[in-house]
Amino acid sequence: MAEIVTHHNGPANPDLRFIHADYTSSLDLPDQNFDLLVSLFAGFVSEHCTRHLKVGGSLLVNPSHGDAATASADVRYQLTGVVISRSGNYRVKTTGLDSYLIAKKPQAITTDILHHSGRGVGYTKSPFAYLFTRMT
Repeated sequence: MAEIVTHHNGPANPDLRFIHADYTSSLDLPDQNFDLLVSLFAGFVSEHCTRHLKVGGSLLVNPSHGDAATASADVRYQLTGVVISRSGNYRVKTTGLDSYLIAKKPQAITTDILHHSGRGVGYTKSPFAYLFTRMT
């Protein structure tokens, strides 16, 4: 199941639609048309929906279900921020990113392993979410 947010009028006046659909099926949506793709506790959304995200668009994922690890291994994405939560307040941190996405224990991280386990990788630092930018 995916909820895809569309917004066509820019950030000052967003036009939002939520689409209830199975993201693993073919979605009748245009390629490279969306500015934001969100995967929170949803599984491998980026694997199936990157084609709908514009180059320069943002992918927001949490470490659960392996989508953060999948995105970190995908050459189309670059980690550009982490979402930190303190006392219910969220902020995006864009510095010190090289200290994130470091596995707690040495292990091979492949999509096959992630699919088989159905969960994410244990990292030494765990923000609320990771923010990737689609580069290509």
